Amino acid sequence: MSQTKQNGSIIAIVTMFFLYAMISFVTNLGAPIGVIWKNQPEIGGSNVLGIMGNFMNFFAYLFMGIPAGKMLTKVGYKKTALIGIAVGFFGVLIQYLSGFSSGIPGFCIYLLGAFISGFSVCILNTVVNPMLNLLGGGGNRGNQLNMIGGTLNSLSGTLTPMLVGALIGTVTASTQMADVNLVMFIAMAVFAAAFVILSFIPIKDPEAARVTSETKFEHSPWSFRHLKLGVIAIFVYVGVEVGIPGGLNFFLSDSERGAGSMFADAATIGGAVAAMYWLLMLIGRLCSSIIAAKVSARTLMMITTAVAMILIIAAMLTPKSVTVSMPLFRIMEGSFSSVVVPMSALLLVLCGLCTSVMWTSIFNLATEGLGKYTAQASGIFMMMVVGGGVLPVVQNFFADILGYMPSYFVYLLAVAYMFYYALIGCKNVNKDIPVD
Repeated sequence: MSQTKQNGSIIAIVTMFFLYAMISFVTNLGAPIGVIWKNQPEIGGSNVLGIMGNFMNFFAYLFMGIPAGKMLTKVGYKKTALIGIAVGFFGVLIQYLSGFSSGIPGFCIYLLGAFISGFSVCILNTVVNPMLNLLGGGGNRGNQLNMIGGTLNSLSGTLTPMLVGALIGTVTASTQMADVNLVMFIAMAVFAAAFVILSFIPIKDPEAARVTSETKFEHSPWSFRHLKLGVIAIFVYVGVEVGIPGGLNFFLSDSERGAGSMFADAATIGGAVAAMYWLLMLIGRLCSSIIAAKVSARTLMMITTAVAMILIIAAMLTPKSVTVSMPLFRIMEGSFSSVVVPMSALLLVLCGLCTSVMWTSIFNLATEGLGKYTAQASGIFMMMVVGGGVLPVVQNFFADILGYMPSYFVYLLAVAYMFYYALIGCKNVNKDIPVD
């Protein structure tokens, strides 16, 4: 490889890492901001309505997944990324403008902004994953690059709920979107800066990713059994990844049905605990990026899904009265402090170590051996990220009926399916299909 080509690859990789972080920042606004909206008098404390911003963000994937994949093959990585960044700026802008209206009108404007932001993160996700995989040459090396990008993604995800929770403090009926304007300004500034910077960075599409009008497709990604089962795995995984900390945030912020009465500043504690989940995801991805070149994605999946099932079951069975001291980072003060929280909260936070490796592992297992069908498969995967909106709504529906911890059976079933996929479902039984 020439020095010039190598430098170009490094620039492209660093750029993709940066976009990886932006994806998490926007996505993780849903749950903590939902705490504000669910406590508005017109919303009436409904967990289902409170999580609707998160739902709209992921619901956009259902509409944008396939078009994003086609956009990627038609206009290339750089233009696709720029389009995604521009859309993200306007999505966050609309969420900011929702703060100028109260009640249901403001809530509807906020949901529109969350939906448009979903288009953005879907487009950016479509760019980041296959490009890092291709730049790494596929296999364990491609998995390793995605793990490193995921580490930055988790860092951003850690800071977002922590910052929003600190700005809110204690949630009351008078708490408004204007209280988190700082977060909106940061998001818009990041998008604007990224657009300008990326405009001047030369990125050449990897030749392996090019699909021309002359490329013949005798089959489709759906011809591969391990891809179809992997699509389901991605659907439930994203629901688990965002649903566990999102539901935990609601649980710790709710003074009536949750554990919020234990704290003077429940929303701050809820955001900080949820942030610790994302921090553990960061640590997990950092560690796994080191070992990913030596340990297969299948092995990582089997181990982490098994451990996650144990942690979720333990959390569901542990009474709220059983507490433990947990270190939390207070972002506004820039210091750590010890806070007593329910043991179940700590057990769910530990799930972050497990979920840290699942996205890239599923993606690589499901696209292994697809060849020219990989780009199409990426678009399908982006559609199934809608699971990040669907599963939390289902879980919060049961939380309103059964209570917070019993409702986590939704995520337990999802993790059980992922264990099955790693054990059996990921095997490619269609190797006779030509992919060149």
